[in-house]
Amino acid sequence: MTNEWCGWREATERALYGPDSGFYTRPGGPGPAGHFRTSVHVSPLYAGAVATLLGRVDAALGHPDELALVDVGAGRGELLTGVLAALPAKLSARVRPYAVERAARPQGLDPRIDWRGELPAPGSVTGLLFANEWLDNVPVEVVETDDDGVPRRVLVRADGTERLGGPVDGADAEWLRRWWTPPLAPGATGGASPGVRAEIGRPRDEAWARAVRTLRAGLAVAADYAHERGGRPLFGTLTGFRDGREVRPVPDGSCDITAHVALDACAGPSAERLPQREALHALGVDGRRPPLTLAATDPAGYVRALSAAGSAAELTDPAGLGGFGWLLEPVGGACAGLLGAGGAA
Repeated sequence: MTNEWCGWREATERALYGPDSGFYTRPGGPGPAGHFRTSVHVSPLYAGAVATLLGRVDAALGHPDELALVDVGAGRGELLTGVLAALPAKLSARVRPYAVERAARPQGLDPRIDWRGELPAPGSVTGLLFANEWLDNVPVEVVETDDDGVPRRVLVRADGTERLGGPVDGADAEWLRRWWTPPLAPGATGGASPGVRAEIGRPRDEAWARAVRTLRAGLAVAADYAHERGGRPLFGTLTGFRDGREVRPVPDGSCDITAHVALDACAGPSAERLPQREALHALGVDGRRPPLTLAATDPAGYVRALSAAGSAAELTDPAGLGGFGWLLEPVGGACAGLLGAGGAA
C-alpha cells in the first residue's frame, strides 16, 4: 500500500475498499460483525422491526406484485437474512431482496438475495431501501484550522501520519458554510481557533441522494450515528475500530475508518428525522420487562421474554444505539409518516 500523502477521502477509500486488501473487501475477512456490533448484530428484534416497516410500505403502496427490499451496505447479508425469516409467507413470496455491498457474496447466502456491488438503476425498484450504518463508511475529507484559523485539508499517509494541506475551497468550503456550526468555513464570522476539525459530508449527501433515486416509489431509510447542525463536535469524529475496540484511524486496511454522519445535510425536502429509540418503539420494539407472574406460569417463556426485553433495551438506549438517527425519505408520497413521526427535516 502506498505511503504517499493524500486526503482522508482518498486514503479511506483505498483502505476500506481497495481490491484484495481493503478492510471490507479483503477475501476471507470476517466482515463488520468481526470487529463491531451494529444494531443488526445485537438482536433479531432489529430485523423484525425492519420486516414490520416493510409490511407498512407494502400496504401503503397497495401490495405491488413485486416489492423490493434493498439493503445498502449489506455486510454479510445478516439483515436481509433476518428480515426474510421474519416476514409472513405471503409477503415474503412477493419480496425481491437486493444486497448492495462491495465485498464478495458470502457462501451459503439465501439464493433469493440479489447480491450486487452497485445500487439498482435510478427509478427501477418499488419498496423499501434500508441503509444501516452505511453512510458513516462513505469516505469524506477531513479539515483542520491552522494557526490563523484557516481551514485546510488534512493530508495523511498509510501509517496514519498527518499534516495540513491547502485551504478548503469550492464546493467543500460552501458545504462548511452551510452545514458546520460553529462556523469553520473561510470568511466565517469570528473565525475559528487553531486545531478545530471537521468532516466534510458532501460525498455522503450525494451518495444518499443516489440511493433515494433508485426508488420509483416507496421509502428510503438511513440509520446511523449522527450529529446535527448547531451541535457539531469541535474536533470531528473520525475514528477507527478493530476487534471490537475503538482505535486510532490508520488508513492501511487494518481497521474500520468511520465518522459520524450529518444526516440533516443529507435530508431531502420531504424527509423526516427521529432517534432510533422512537423509530423502534413505533415498530413495536419495547424494552419493558415481562411481568413476574409469567415466571410462575411459564418459566421458559419468562426467560425468553426477559432476554428479548434486554435486547430491546440495548437497541433503544438513548445513550447508545437508541440515540442513533433515522432519516426517512418517502418517494412518491404514499409512504410518508409510516412511523407516525414528524421529525424536523
